[in-house]
Amino acid sequence: MAVLVYAESLTGSIKKAATEAVTYGKLTAQALGTDCVALTIGKAEGAETLGQYGASKVYNVAASDDFDAQSYAAIISNAAEAINADVVIFVHSSSGKSLAGRVAVRMNAGLVSSVTSVPSSGSFTVKKGVFSGKGFATYEISSANKVVTIAGNTFPPEVVGSDVSVETLSVNVPESRVRVKSKSTVDGVVPLPEAELVVSAGRGMKGPENWNIIEEMANILGATTACSRPVADVHWRPHHEHVGQTGVAIRPNLYIAIGISGAIQHLAGVNQSKVIVVINKDPEAPFFKAADYGIVGDLFDVVPRLNAALKKFKEAQN
Repeated sequence: MAVLVYAESLTGSIKKAATEAVTYGKLTAQALGTDCVALTIGKAEGAETLGQYGASKVYNVAASDDFDAQSYAAIISNAAEAINADVVIFVHSSSGKSLAGRVAVRMNAGLVSSVTSVPSSGSFTVKKGVFSGKGFATYEISSANKVVTIAGNTFPPEVVGSDVSVETLSVNVPESRVRVKSKSTVDGVVPLPEAELVVSAGRGMKGPENWNIIEEMANILGATTACSRPVADVHWRPHHEHVGQTGVAIRPNLYIAIGISGAIQHLAGVNQSKVIVVINKDPEAPFFKAADYGIVGDLFDVVPRLNAALKKFKEAQN
Protein backbone atom coordinates (compact mmCIF):
# COMPACT_ATOMS: atom_id res chain seq x y z
CA MET A 1 0.00 0.00 0.00
CA ALA A 2 1.11 3.59 -0.51
CA VAL A 3 -0.01 7.20 -0.26
CA LEU A 4 -0.40 8.85 -3.66
CA VAL A 5 -0.20 12.64 -3.94
CA TYR A 6 -1.42 14.39 -7.07
CA ALA A 7 1.07 17.25 -7.53
CA GLU A 8 -0.61 19.93 -9.60
CA SER A 9 1.40 21.43 -12.45
CA LEU A 10 -1.36 23.08 -14.47
CA THR A 11 0.95 25.96 -15.39
CA GLY A 12 3.69 23.57 -16.51
CA SER A 13 5.77 23.69 -13.33
CA ILE A 14 5.57 22.62 -9.70
CA LYS A 15 4.12 25.28 -7.39
CA LYS A 16 4.04 25.77 -3.61
CA ALA A 17 0.66 24.02 -3.26
CA ALA A 18 2.16 20.80 -4.65
CA THR A 19 5.00 20.90 -2.10
CA GLU A 20 2.43 21.38 0.68
CA ALA A 21 0.51 18.34 -0.56
CA VAL A 22 3.65 16.19 -0.68
CA THR A 23 4.65 17.36 2.82
CA TYR A 24 1.20 16.28 4.04
CA GLY A 25 1.53 13.03 2.08
CA LYS A 26 4.85 12.28 3.79
CA LEU A 27 3.35 12.90 7.25
CA THR A 28 0.38 10.69 6.37
CA ALA A 29 2.64 7.93 5.07
CA GLN A 30 4.67 8.06 8.29
CA ALA A 31 1.50 7.72 10.36
CA LEU A 32 0.39 4.73 8.29
CA GLY A 33 3.82 3.12 8.02
CA THR A 34 4.07 3.28 4.25
CA ASP A 35 5.61 5.35 1.42
CA CYS A 36 4.60 8.67 -0.15
CA VAL A 37 4.53 8.71 -3.96
CA ALA A 38 3.94 11.84 -6.06
CA LEU A 39 2.17 11.88 -9.41
CA THR A 40 2.39 14.59 -12.07
CA ILE A 41 0.46 14.75 -15.33
CA GLY A 42 1.75 16.39 -18.49
CA LYS A 43 4.45 19.04 -18.35
CA ALA A 44 5.81 19.41 -14.81
CA GLU A 45 9.10 21.29 -14.61
CA GLY A 46 10.80 20.79 -11.26
CA ALA A 47 8.96 17.55 -10.47
CA GLU A 48 12.22 16.01 -9.23
CA THR A 49 12.26 18.50 -6.32
CA LEU A 50 9.20 16.79 -4.82
CA GLY A 51 11.65 14.28 -3.38
CA GLN A 52 12.91 17.04 -1.11
CA TYR A 53 9.49 17.19 0.56
CA GLY A 54 9.17 13.48 1.24
CA ALA A 55 8.18 11.72 -1.98
CA SER A 56 10.10 8.45 -2.24
CA LYS A 57 9.16 8.24 -5.93
CA VAL A 58 7.87 10.73 -8.48
CA TYR A 59 5.90 9.50 -11.48
CA ASN A 60 4.80 11.36 -14.56
CA VAL A 61 2.02 10.38 -16.94
CA ALA A 62 2.26 11.80 -20.44
CA ALA A 63 -1.04 13.49 -21.22
CA SER A 64 -2.48 16.74 -22.51
CA ASP A 65 -1.61 19.83 -20.48
CA ASP A 66 -5.18 21.07 -21.03
CA PHE A 67 -6.97 20.18 -17.81
CA ASP A 68 -9.93 17.84 -18.19
CA ALA A 69 -11.33 16.65 -14.85
CA GLN A 70 -12.82 13.45 -16.26
CA SER A 71 -9.66 12.42 -18.10
CA TYR A 72 -7.33 13.39 -15.23
CA ALA A 73 -9.52 11.56 -12.69
CA ALA A 74 -9.25 8.38 -14.76
CA ILE A 75 -5.47 8.78 -14.98
CA ILE A 76 -5.10 9.30 -11.22
CA SER A 77 -7.33 6.38 -10.26
CA ASN A 78 -5.52 4.15 -12.78
CA ALA A 79 -2.19 5.27 -11.33
CA ALA A 80 -3.40 4.51 -7.79
CA GLU A 81 -4.30 1.00 -8.90
CA ALA A 82 -0.98 0.54 -10.71
CA ILE A 83 1.14 1.44 -7.67
CA ASN A 84 -1.26 -0.15 -5.15
CA ALA A 85 -2.10 3.15 -3.40
CA ASP A 86 -5.05 3.18 -1.01
CA VAL A 87 -4.82 6.87 -0.02
CA VAL A 88 -4.96 9.70 -2.58
CA ILE A 89 -4.27 13.31 -1.62
CA PHE A 90 -5.22 16.51 -3.46
CA VAL A 91 -4.87 20.20 -2.77
CA HIS A 92 -8.23 21.84 -1.99
CA SER A 93 -8.00 23.99 -5.13
CA SER A 94 -10.55 24.39 -7.92
CA SER A 95 -8.94 21.53 -9.86
CA GLY A 96 -8.40 19.42 -6.74
CA LYS A 97 -12.06 19.76 -5.77
CA SER A 98 -13.19 18.78 -9.26
CA LEU A 99 -10.95 15.70 -9.21
CA ALA A 100 -11.37 14.39 -5.66
CA GLY A 101 -15.04 13.39 -5.97
CA ARG A 102 -14.53 11.70 -9.33
CA VAL A 103 -11.52 9.75 -8.08
CA ALA A 104 -13.37 8.74 -4.89
CA VAL A 105 -16.22 7.31 -6.96
CA ARG A 106 -13.85 5.41 -9.24
CA MET A 107 -11.97 3.95 -6.25
CA ASN A 108 -15.07 3.37 -4.10
CA ALA A 109 -13.33 5.52 -1.50
CA GLY A 110 -14.44 7.66 1.41
CA LEU A 111 -13.75 11.37 0.91
CA VAL A 112 -13.10 14.26 3.29
CA SER A 113 -12.35 17.70 1.85
CA SER A 114 -10.27 20.61 3.17
CA VAL A 115 -8.69 18.68 6.03
CA THR A 116 -6.49 20.44 8.57
CA SER A 117 -4.88 17.49 10.39
CA VAL A 118 -2.74 14.45 9.66
CA PRO A 119 -4.67 11.18 10.07
CA SER A 120 -4.16 9.23 13.25
CA SER A 121 -2.14 6.02 13.06
CA GLY A 122 -4.91 3.79 14.41
CA SER A 123 -8.10 4.71 12.63
CA PHE A 124 -7.93 7.07 9.65
CA THR A 125 -9.33 10.13 11.47
CA VAL A 126 -8.94 13.71 10.25
CA LYS A 127 -10.28 17.16 11.20
CA LYS A 128 -11.71 19.96 9.10
CA GLY A 129 -13.27 23.34 9.71
CA VAL A 130 -17.08 23.60 9.69
CA PHE A 131 -19.66 26.38 9.96
CA SER A 132 -17.43 28.80 8.04
CA GLY A 133 -14.48 28.02 10.28
CA LYS A 134 -16.32 28.61 13.55
CA GLY A 135 -15.80 25.02 14.63
CA PHE A 136 -14.04 21.75 13.81
CA ALA A 137 -15.43 18.34 12.99
CA THR A 138 -13.64 15.01 13.22
CA TYR A 139 -14.20 12.42 10.48
CA GLU A 140 -13.17 8.77 10.35
CA ILE A 141 -12.82 7.19 6.90
CA SER A 142 -13.47 3.49 7.34
CA SER A 143 -13.43 2.44 3.68
CA ALA A 144 -10.46 0.51 2.30
CA ASN A 145 -9.56 3.37 -0.05
CA LYS A 146 -9.45 6.98 1.08
CA VAL A 147 -9.35 10.40 -0.64
CA VAL A 148 -8.66 13.73 1.04
CA THR A 149 -8.07 17.31 -0.04
CA ILE A 150 -5.96 19.54 2.18
CA ALA A 151 -6.72 23.16 3.09
CA GLY A 152 -4.23 25.62 1.64
CA ASN A 153 -1.52 27.22 3.81
CA THR A 154 -2.11 24.62 6.54
CA PHE A 155 0.92 22.38 6.16
CA PRO A 156 4.09 24.42 5.48
CA PRO A 157 6.43 22.74 2.97
CA GLU A 158 9.19 20.96 4.86
CA VAL A 159 12.43 19.84 3.22
CA VAL A 160 13.26 16.35 4.52
CA GLY A 161 15.11 14.73 1.62
CA SER A 162 16.65 15.35 -1.78
CA ASP A 163 15.67 15.35 -5.44
CA VAL A 164 14.55 12.05 -6.94
CA SER A 165 14.48 11.01 -10.57
CA VAL A 166 11.13 11.26 -12.33
CA GLU A 167 9.88 7.96 -13.73
CA THR A 168 7.37 7.58 -16.53
CA LEU A 169 4.25 5.70 -15.49
CA SER A 170 2.33 3.92 -18.21
CA VAL A 171 -1.41 3.84 -17.54
CA ASN A 172 -4.50 4.07 -19.69
CA VAL A 173 -5.05 7.70 -20.72
CA PRO A 174 -8.62 8.22 -21.98
CA GLU A 175 -9.15 10.62 -24.84
CA SER A 176 -10.19 14.02 -23.56
CA ARG A 177 -13.55 15.40 -24.65
CA VAL A 178 -12.40 18.93 -23.82
CA ARG A 179 -11.01 21.15 -26.57
CA VAL A 180 -9.30 24.32 -25.34
CA LYS A 181 -9.42 27.13 -27.90
CA SER A 182 -7.70 29.80 -25.83
CA LYS A 183 -6.37 30.50 -22.34
CA SER A 184 -6.33 33.66 -20.27
CA THR A 185 -4.14 33.47 -17.19
CA VAL A 186 -2.70 35.85 -14.62
CA ASP A 187 1.08 35.55 -14.51
CA GLY A 188 3.58 36.69 -11.90
CA VAL A 189 1.07 36.70 -9.02
CA VAL A 190 0.82 34.15 -6.20
CA PRO A 191 -2.70 32.65 -6.42
CA LEU A 192 -4.91 33.68 -3.52
CA PRO A 193 -5.35 30.14 -2.08
CA GLU A 194 -1.54 29.86 -1.87
CA ALA A 195 -0.77 33.43 -0.77
CA GLU A 196 0.77 33.92 2.67
CA LEU A 197 0.25 37.70 2.60
CA VAL A 198 -2.93 39.31 1.27
CA VAL A 199 -3.90 42.98 1.00
CA SER A 200 -7.63 43.39 0.39
CA ALA A 201 -9.93 46.38 -0.05
CA GLY A 202 -13.62 47.15 -0.39
CA ARG A 203 -16.11 49.85 -1.26
CA GLY A 204 -14.35 52.27 1.06
CA MET A 205 -11.89 52.84 -1.80
CA LYS A 206 -14.67 54.86 -3.53
CA GLY A 207 -13.53 53.84 -7.02
CA PRO A 208 -11.02 51.79 -9.04
CA GLU A 209 -8.90 54.88 -9.69
CA ASN A 210 -7.78 54.85 -6.04
CA TRP A 211 -6.44 51.30 -6.03
CA ASN A 212 -2.86 52.43 -6.59
CA ILE A 213 -2.27 52.74 -2.83
CA ILE A 214 -3.46 49.14 -2.33
CA GLU A 215 -1.21 47.85 -5.09
CA GLU A 216 1.68 49.87 -3.64
CA MET A 217 1.24 48.20 -0.24
CA ALA A 218 1.04 44.77 -1.88
CA ASN A 219 4.23 45.44 -3.84
CA ILE A 220 6.10 46.58 -0.73
CA LEU A 221 5.01 43.50 1.24
CA GLY A 222 5.22 41.03 -1.62
CA ALA A 223 1.53 40.31 -1.08
CA THR A 224 -1.37 39.28 -3.32
CA THR A 225 -4.26 41.72 -3.78
CA ALA A 226 -7.88 40.81 -3.09
CA CYS A 227 -11.24 42.51 -2.80
CA SER A 228 -14.76 42.17 -1.39
CA ARG A 229 -17.69 40.95 -3.49
CA PRO A 230 -19.32 44.38 -4.11
CA VAL A 231 -16.03 45.60 -5.58
CA ALA A 232 -15.84 42.65 -7.98
CA ASP A 233 -19.54 42.95 -8.84
CA VAL A 234 -19.14 46.55 -10.05
CA HIS A 235 -15.95 45.56 -11.92
CA TRP A 236 -13.57 47.74 -9.94
CA ARG A 237 -11.39 44.64 -9.63
CA PRO A 238 -11.27 41.29 -11.48
CA HIS A 239 -13.48 38.50 -10.11
CA HIS A 240 -10.53 36.19 -9.38
CA GLU A 241 -9.59 38.62 -6.56
CA HIS A 242 -12.96 38.24 -4.81
CA VAL A 243 -12.53 36.58 -1.41
CA GLY A 244 -15.36 35.49 0.86
CA GLN A 245 -18.06 32.86 1.16
CA THR A 246 -19.07 33.23 -2.50
CA GLY A 247 -15.52 33.86 -3.71
CA VAL A 248 -12.15 32.36 -2.80
CA ALA A 249 -11.66 31.06 0.74
CA ILE A 250 -8.14 31.83 1.96
CA ARG A 251 -5.90 31.07 4.95
CA PRO A 252 -2.94 33.50 4.70
CA ASN A 253 -0.51 34.27 7.49
CA LEU A 254 -1.50 37.95 7.24
CA TYR A 255 -4.74 39.44 5.89
CA ILE A 256 -5.01 43.23 5.71
CA ALA A 257 -8.59 44.44 5.15
CA ILE A 258 -8.90 48.07 4.04
CA GLY A 259 -12.25 49.80 3.73
CA ILE A 260 -14.20 46.56 4.19
CA SER A 261 -17.04 46.55 6.73
CA GLY A 262 -16.75 42.82 7.43
CA ALA A 263 -20.09 41.32 6.50
CA ILE A 264 -20.48 37.71 7.62
CA GLN A 265 -20.25 36.47 4.02
CA HIS A 266 -16.82 38.07 3.67
CA LEU A 267 -15.61 36.88 7.08
CA ALA A 268 -16.58 33.30 6.21
CA GLY A 269 -13.89 33.24 3.53
CA VAL A 270 -11.06 34.91 5.46
CA ASN A 271 -11.55 34.13 9.16
CA GLN A 272 -9.01 31.29 9.02
CA SER A 273 -6.25 33.86 8.44
CA LYS A 274 -3.58 33.64 11.13
CA VAL A 275 -3.43 37.44 11.65
CA ILE A 276 -6.09 39.95 10.54
CA VAL A 277 -5.44 43.69 10.35
CA VAL A 278 -8.42 46.01 9.73
CA ILE A 279 -8.29 49.64 8.58
CA ASN A 280 -11.67 51.38 8.63
CA LYS A 281 -12.96 54.83 9.59
CA ASP A 282 -16.10 53.34 11.18
CA PRO A 283 -15.27 52.18 14.74
CA GLU A 284 -18.46 50.08 14.71
CA ALA A 285 -17.45 48.10 11.61
CA PRO A 286 -18.11 44.38 12.31
CA PHE A 287 -14.65 43.47 11.02
CA PHE A 288 -13.00 44.90 14.15
CA LYS A 289 -14.55 42.08 16.21
CA ALA A 290 -12.59 39.55 14.16
CA ALA A 291 -9.39 41.61 13.90
CA ASP A 292 -6.14 40.94 15.73
CA TYR A 293 -5.13 44.55 15.09
CA GLY A 294 -7.31 47.48 14.05
CA ILE A 295 -6.78 51.06 12.91
CA VAL A 296 -9.72 53.46 13.08
CA GLY A 297 -9.10 56.18 10.54
CA ASP A 298 -9.58 57.42 6.98
CA LEU A 299 -7.84 54.90 4.73
CA PHE A 300 -6.75 57.69 2.37
CA ASP A 301 -4.75 59.10 5.26
CA VAL A 302 -3.69 55.88 6.97
CA VAL A 303 -2.61 53.75 4.00
CA PRO A 304 -0.16 56.24 2.38
CA ARG A 305 1.45 56.85 5.79
CA LEU A 306 1.64 53.12 6.43
CA ASN A 307 3.19 52.57 2.98
CA ALA A 308 5.82 55.20 3.70
CA ALA A 309 6.65 53.54 7.03
CA LEU A 310 6.86 50.10 5.39
CA LYS A 311 9.21 51.45 2.71
CA LYS A 312 11.42 53.02 5.35
CA PHE A 313 11.49 49.79 7.33
CA LYS A 314 12.43 47.70 4.29
CA GLU A 315 15.17 50.12 3.28
CA ALA A 316 16.62 49.93 6.79
CA GLN A 317 16.59 46.11 6.58
CA ASN A 318 18.59 46.25 3.35
